[in-house]
Amino acid sequence: MRMRPTLNWLPADDLLPGTTDLEPVADALSTGGVLVLSGAGISTESGIPDYRSEGGTLSRHTPMTYQDFTADTQARRRYWARSHLGWRTFGRARPNAGHRAVAAFARHGLLTSVITQNVDGLHQSAGSEGVVELHGSLARVVCLSCGALSLRSELARRLEEANAGFEPTAAGINPDGDADLTDEQVEGFRVLPCTVCDGVLKPDVVFFGEAVPPRRVEHCRTLVREAASLLVLGSSLTVMSGLRFVRHAAQAGKPVLIVNRDPTRGDRHAATRVALPLGTALTTLADRLGIPVDDEPTA
Repeated sequence: MRMRPTLNWLPADDLLPGTTDLEPVADALSTGGVLVLSGAGISTESGIPDYRSEGGTLSRHTPMTYQDFTADTQARRRYWARSHLGWRTFGRARPNAGHRAVAAFARHGLLTSVITQNVDGLHQSAGSEGVVELHGSLARVVCLSCGALSLRSELARRLEEANAGFEPTAAGINPDGDADLTDEQVEGFRVLPCTVCDGVLKPDVVFFGEAVPPRRVEHCRTLVREAASLLVLGSSLTVMSGLRFVRHAAQAGKPVLIVNRDPTRGDRHAATRVALPLGTALTTLADRLGIPVDDEPTA
């Protein structure tokens, strides 16, 4: 029987409630050497839903797993049809105040780096440099046969041409850019192969049930070792890909600070969890530290 990845986590009764006191986070930032680990919660104010908060997409949607994608032709058809539609909306998302605040902290030398579990590229769009995309990026496509990388925008153009008239109405968009469509809506969608070798194409993201590349994991571990503290922004830390860095920091005696409205799987390792919306919390911190945050771009 195929094992399903961990998608949900129930908080223990003995976890301390979150606070609204931002002072410990402000102190850590003012000291510098902060490593940021961000999750889906930082992008919700950009119109991209998260998975696990109240009303999150896991209540109606099971993400595609690597095992299903590689083993089942129909699963790939369903994924690419839904993802192609979702990309139109996903690609229009703009960085919000939280993303811009993180970029401002980095410009003022307060951060060592940013690790993001998100695949939306919004940290980079906001001006953050050297972002480690733990789970990859929807902006790239990889061939599972020859390893060739290509731009998602180019595949989107090819899919538009191959599926003229494909204009279904989606029930919703998910954090992985996957739109909610029925089997009837995706029937007949044409999936395209790699232009180099005719192999199977996959978005260059880590699916549920797929391992993060070991070199990327080790790079992140190095960043944790070199940081003075770890600041988690908008992640439930349900999956081990992010939680392991929280555990690593705590074991090394480095303060872990979490800003997330709901309890997280890493709370027991944290010095504090601030239960505030990310945009509000991060802009308040920037103001407290006297750091200007860029206005939202007009484009």
